Amino acid sequence: MKARYKYRIYPNHVQINKLNQLFGCCRFVWNQSLAYCNQLYADGIKKPSYTDLTKQFITQAKKDLLWLKEVASTPLQQSLKDLDQAYKNFFNSCTKKPKGIKVKPPKFKSRKSRQTARFVGANYKIGKDKIYLPKVGRIKIFWSRPLPNQPSSVTIIKDSSNRYFASFVVETCAEHLPKINNSIGIDLGISTFAALSNGKKIFAPKPLKQNLKKLAKFQHKFNRTEKGSKRREKARLRVAKLYAKIKDIRTDFLHKLSTKLAKQYDEIVLEDLNVSGMVSNRKLSKAISDLGWRQFRTLTENKCEKYGREFRVIDRWEPTSQKCSACGFPGGKKELNVREWTCLNCGAVHDRDINAAINILEADSQDVVETVVNR
Repeated sequence: MKARYKYRIYPNHVQINKLNQLFGCCRFVWNQSLAYCNQLYADGIKKPSYTDLTKQFITQAKKDLLWLKEVASTPLQQSLKDLDQAYKNFFNSCTKKPKGIKVKPPKFKSRKSRQTARFVGANYKIGKDKIYLPKVGRIKIFWSRPLPNQPSSVTIIKDSSNRYFASFVVETCAEHLPKINNSIGIDLGISTFAALSNGKKIFAPKPLKQNLKKLAKFQHKFNRTEKGSKRREKARLRVAKLYAKIKDIRTDFLHKLSTKLAKQYDEIVLEDLNVSGMVSNRKLSKAISDLGWRQFRTLTENKCEKYGREFRVIDRWEPTSQKCSACGFPGGKKELNVREWTCLNCGAVHDRDINAAINILEADSQDVVETVVNR
């Protein structure tokens, strides 16, 4: 299986200018090729292949645009490969070949957003405390953890807060942990991030909620600046750094929680939540986005695959919060402010979230039994 290892890099002023030039060239090749393909599509002509795009927008373009020769050619080629793959994903999504969320067509890249450039093969070298990139030089890198194997590619990233990273793609083997015969059902919520079927509750840090006033203050100062001024760029950078801090806190929490759960339980069961539909609720959208439910599901699934655990998802229409986990009596729909309720059939007192987590685990067990019986 493939994994990404991301590290912070610290280029000097000369290297920053060279990297910015590289990002600009990659962005230019992408945008020019995308505009050309869109024009052909409007004229009813088939999109050219990757080879034809490379000849026109790299080989031929270098004869007229000499500044394209000042950067490495590999990231430019990889930019066209990414565009070709983006079109393939879009066309496959239109024909419904892969099941899942519909993929949108590729968009034009902006210099104000996240910038990337990818090197493959032997175009870069890894040192003890530096990484060498052609026509850029040796950049200082902080190895927060060792690379398990020789990487197949490295992507240089510049985020909106002007931080630079090196993201390596490494081929790794799954670390199958010994079985402990322990399963868990997880109910995701807003006040309580995760309620486990064993009675435990996990609370999220909610970084956006904690920094909401500071963020509003920074955005208000940004809106009062003049477009194109140095003060506006300084205010934009202040907002971007706060957003990066919020994202880092949330991602760190989700990574640690998903790893802990994958190591402690053989089987993890979640409910298939319609997060995109729930975010459309203007009263809950900010709170749901602050928690990162979808990212938690993706990370948990990946960690289970890494450690050889089972990951299951039950149907979203299962009435987990309405049914009594003790006797199975349907108690009916309940408002969100009802956190505890008593079963009218058996008299059991339930915590809403814990009861839902138990029902999620039991619903998965019933699905497994029905599958075995049908076979």
